[in-house]
Amino acid sequence: MIKIARIGVIVRAATASACLISATTGALLSHAQGAPTWTAPRTPDGRPDLQGVWTNTSLTTLERSSQFKGPTLTPEEADTIARRIAERTAVGARPTDPTTGAPPKGRDVGGYNNVYIDSGSRMAVVKGEIRTSWVVDPPDGRLPYTPEGRAIYETDLMRRRTTFDGPEIRPLGERCVVGYGSTAGPPMMNVLYNNNYQIVQTPEHIVILVEMNHDARVIPIGRPHRSDAIRPWMGDSIGWWEGETLVVETVNMHPQESLRTNTGITFYISPDAKIIERFTRVADGEILYEFSVDDPKIFSRVWRAEMVMTRASGAVYEYACHEGNYSLPGILAGARADERRGVQTLVDSDGE
Repeated sequence: MIKIARIGVIVRAATASACLISATTGALLSHAQGAPTWTAPRTPDGRPDLQGVWTNTSLTTLERSSQFKGPTLTPEEADTIARRIAERTAVGARPTDPTTGAPPKGRDVGGYNNVYIDSGSRMAVVKGEIRTSWVVDPPDGRLPYTPEGRAIYETDLMRRRTTFDGPEIRPLGERCVVGYGSTAGPPMMNVLYNNNYQIVQTPEHIVILVEMNHDARVIPIGRPHRSDAIRPWMGDSIGWWEGETLVVETVNMHPQESLRTNTGITFYISPDAKIIERFTRVADGEILYEFSVDDPKIFSRVWRAEMVMTRASGAVYEYACHEGNYSLPGILAGARADERRGVQTLVDSDGE
């Protein structure tokens, strides 16, 4: 369930004129490139104040799509994409024709329409550039899997698509244990909807409340990593300050969180990866969110990404993933029915 009050954003984006889209892109670039030196407000203990509700909603994704030739776009190219998305959103917002009839038997009938989806209306501007991916290193914007790492990733992906032995084998997002697609991270990724985060800050802790699935990251400041062998959901995170920047280091990820699946973007991080996140408030309404992943079991090199989080209007709303998960018994019952018929159940999507 998403925040219904935000539906109007989708409709307005769909009906925006070309002039408005172009003017908005130009204003974002002008602000990012020409903003004077800015000092972040302070908390009572003198640290940069990161508190508030922020969003990473954007058409920019983790990896660079093959449709893009380089790391950045011109304002004209970004406007073309925004217009295309607005047109597609307008089509999706049309009422369903009641005379259409039932969908073809045996196929996925779909679970979402534009009421639920809020994945952004434009590409992100990071450090004054319209970016085609969050990944900036490697320069091609792609994750540097080793052959062995890609094999691990693809094996796990196929297992998720074809294994229905019991509820524990199903993905975490499907079971409503944590949000899907690495929305809570680390690293924290934008997904189809509920891309909102509330940051609460004290001298001893940073708390990041994720709207998707109400995950909460509680990050102690100035403490060592835990000494036991427990691998928590979202890993073992600790933080410290480096001047204007909050640095968060996460290790000991839970093994069930290795495969991060989202519609269109799927990636893999092993339980032994080390993830460094950097949060820097660079404007009144913007946090620069940088992160790197060191995972030699999966990747040939450390990879690095840059994202923006902008101030969101309103509060973080309840995410009611389910009230009694009827879908999961249905999935397992369907798999048992397929077994009796002698056919294999197959999920035909990377999303959850």
